[in-house]
Amino acid sequence: MRPSLLTVRSRDLIRAEQFYGRLGVAFVRHSHGGPEHLSSESDGMVFEIYPLTKDHLPTSSTRLGFEVNDLPSLLRELEAAGEQVVQEPRSSSWGLRAVVRDGDGHCVELIQAERHEVQAPSLRQA
Repeated sequence: MRPSLLTVRSRDLIRAEQFYGRLGVAFVRHSHGGPEHLSSESDGMVFEIYPLTKDHLPTSSTRLGFEVNDLPSLLRELEAAGEQVVQEPRSSSWGLRAVVRDGDGHCVELIQAERHEVQAPSLRQA
C-alpha cells in the first residue's frame, strides 16, 4: 500500500501556491470538470489544493510533511515572508525537524534527513 493522492482546501490559492512553492512544490492549475485547483505530482504522489467554499469543510486539521534539503535556510525564508514557525528545528529520529503553519492553518512538518557523507577510499598504496 502506498498513498497516491492528498487533497486539502485553501481560502487563497495564490497564497497557498506561494507557500508551498517555497518548499519546492511546483504546481500546475487544473479544472477537469470542477473548480480550478492546484496540482503537483512527484514520485507517483499527487498533491492537490482546491478552493475552500461554503459547501466544503476546512481541512486545516490535516497535517502535511515534506522532506527538504536545507531546513535552516528554508525557515529563514519562510519567516521573512511572514509565515508562522510553530516548532523550532530540533533533532529527531528522522533528522532535523521543524513545524510551520500555512495560511489555512495546516501544520506542515519539515524534515531535513541527516546525510552521512561517504568517504571515497584512498587511492594511495601503502
